[in-house]
Amino acid sequence: MTKIVNHWIGGKTVEGASGTFGPVTDPATGAVTTKVAFATVDEVGAAVRTAKEAFATWGQSSLAQRTSILFKFRALLDANRDAIAELITAEHGKVHSDALGEVARGLEIVDLACGINVQLKGELSTQVASRVDVSSIRQPLGVVAGITPFNFPAMVPMWMFPIAIATGNTFVLKPSEKDPSASIKIAELLAEAGLPDGVFNVVHGDKVAVDALLEHPDVKAVSFVGSTPIARYIHTTASANGKRVQALGGAKNHMLVLPDADLDAAADAAVSAAYGSAGERCMAISAVVAVGAIGDELVSKIRERAEKIKIGPGNDPTSEMGPLITAVHRDKVASYVTGAAAEGCEVVLDGTGFTVDGFEDGHWIGISLLDKVPTSAKAYQDEIFGPVLTVLRVDTYDEGIALINASPFGNGTAIFTRDGGAARRFQLEVEAGMVGVNVPIPVPVGYHSFGGWKDSLFGDHHIYGNDGTHFYTRGKVVTTRWPDPADGPSAVDLGFPRNH
Repeated sequence: MTKIVNHWIGGKTVEGASGTFGPVTDPATGAVTTKVAFATVDEVGAAVRTAKEAFATWGQSSLAQRTSILFKFRALLDANRDAIAELITAEHGKVHSDALGEVARGLEIVDLACGINVQLKGELSTQVASRVDVSSIRQPLGVVAGITPFNFPAMVPMWMFPIAIATGNTFVLKPSEKDPSASIKIAELLAEAGLPDGVFNVVHGDKVAVDALLEHPDVKAVSFVGSTPIARYIHTTASANGKRVQALGGAKNHMLVLPDADLDAAADAAVSAAYGSAGERCMAISAVVAVGAIGDELVSKIRERAEKIKIGPGNDPTSEMGPLITAVHRDKVASYVTGAAAEGCEVVLDGTGFTVDGFEDGHWIGISLLDKVPTSAKAYQDEIFGPVLTVLRVDTYDEGIALINASPFGNGTAIFTRDGGAARRFQLEVEAGMVGVNVPIPVPVGYHSFGGWKDSLFGDHHIYGNDGTHFYTRGKVVTTRWPDPADGPSAVDLGFPRNH
């Protein structure tokens, strides 16, 4: 019998009423294993209404109450790492160790939320005028929403809701319809931790559900992670409806390799960052920029390592890389490789014909490596979101930095070098929100914020860290003056207020 994933509203499972379901496949076999209910506008409205009702109490609850629940949730999340990772592998396809790593990175933000007390401390200035004090405080917004992608079905929601609910908001999550089960498991753990009904809700669906959240007058803020075209749409639509928006878009992350770099370390990093999670991550390195005469040797070292990667089902402990999320996505990724030679690329490795014995109907694609890629090639211009690494050649550092900065994306980037001066110059000159120095995937730790520049971010706030706290709260300044018992009678004064 096919499993059905329903909504989670008001602390319990709510069966979908639309009669519309989306298929969820096991990427390793291609078989439909689950159906997920798609919400109507009314069902989304019910979730928002429930969250609004819960906010009346949750928004006034003490910090001690909120953080004590989050501490319990953290313990439950830690104890259920394997169970959540198994759900991710079954629906996304990534290998189990990668899924466990995803949960661990999500736990970092739960840790941050457990200590949110420090970040919510206000400010106080005394005696700014005679017996006048001024204080600044931060308060929750109300109902906030998160719209999250398929590639990290546990981690990305945990980049959002722990901080949102720790700061006193209530939350409605619309996860990817391609791998929805992890979100429901998380909802169950939150309920088990004692989170009041209605503080965290999950509605599944497609554009209908997304638009309902973007347009609902009681949703005060929207967080999104996904492709650049959708991020731009989310930002435009939600902003037009008066909401705060943080919309993280796509990427084309470059790794600049200077002639003095340790080429073995650079090759290890390039392979790990390009092909980990089958390239389905916005922080993947998809473009290596080789400076000077090192190109041939670097490509040779990358090829040597890439050819050894073991591809297979995510639940096979020997697999290092799993399948892609859907057959449609697999075919799209393959098209960039099959059309590469005609656009002037040298195809060093072609993984488009790869399959796994016994799992022939899975969404398989092998490792692809393209060298001497011109900037006009689609394989360079587009975010492929698959295991395809492009290598570009330049003669100098200045050419390399100019090439990187010409990209419309500015999510993450890295430089590999032994030269501290060059690295310092790079981190100041490169136009990207996250920079790695001999670190290929510079995802910030939880107490620093994650976000890119240019077409990789729409909105003013990065996600989690201090930016996350500010995004989910609004500031208020209170000016107070108390009369002194020795004061004489008050008098009307129509002049400008005096601060002395």
